Amino acid sequence: MGGAANRVDMAMHQGLGDIDALIREEMRMTSAESHGEAWAEGLSAGIEPEIIAEAALSTAFAELVRSSGEHVALALLDRMREKVAAGEFQAERTRH
Repeated sequence: MGGAANRVDMAMHQGLGDIDALIREEMRMTSAESHGEAWAEGLSAGIEPEIIAEAALSTAFAELVRSSGEHVALALLDRMREKVAAGEFQAERTRH
């Protein structure tokens, strides 16, 4: 009977993991939409894309360092650098 209880417990944790993943994806999509709108507003105001990008990144990293620490911000920066190098942000591959 212990084996069955362990499988049920594992299934419940798996289900919670799936729900957490769905919630995180929904938050990511909502965030991307909000940033997309802000980006469009900046462009329509005549702000150059590089300036918008630098301001967005500066704000994001300052908040991340404040809330989670420098090590978390540096880890994110490393992941983003890898994605850029892998071509994940090329126009035809960008998801929004």
